[in-house]
Amino acid sequence: MAELIAQRWSPRALDETGEVSWDQLRSLLEAARWAASFGNTQPARYLVGRRGDPTFQRILGALTERNRSWAHRAGALLIAVMVTRNEKGDIPYAEYGLGLAGQNLVLQAVHEGLVAHQMAGFDPEAIRRDFAVPPEAVPRVAIAVGVQADPEVLGEERDVLRERSPRRRIALADFAFSDSWGKPTF
Repeated sequence: MAELIAQRWSPRALDETGEVSWDQLRSLLEAARWAASFGNTQPARYLVGRRGDPTFQRILGALTERNRSWAHRAGALLIAVMVTRNEKGDIPYAEYGLGLAGQNLVLQAVHEGLVAHQMAGFDPEAIRRDFAVPPEAVPRVAIAVGVQADPEVLGEERDVLRERSPRRRIALADFAFSDSWGKPTF
């Protein structure tokens, strides 16, 4: 599993002919559905569109211009929505639950041979309006899912270079501490 997690990244270079099948989408959403959540409140919901359908087009239209410039090549676009209230009242840690579901979804994408890129650059109010999202639900993250392409499809040199640059993570010694803040566990 650690290898699958290490393989996950968020490319923007997507193959505009690459398909994301309904079976693959179902698999991604099943993985998200089984995510842990506070008190089993399950706050995650998704709006789902495949390239060429009206839902995809409405989600694409809500993205920032910068994100639209590459996300139009995705096989699917999703909006992760956080439900903040249910019949029992306010849902504690709803954002955390949505994050866990999102992580399951993107890891399942890797398992399916796909890539997923999560984005904050979209208009949540447009999503709320265009999809009749109720007040207790908050559109939080857009997700492009697709087949990875050569970075050259991005066109601009700075985008191609960014896509090709090595992924970096902070060292484990700067990440986990014991005894006191700053004292590495490992």
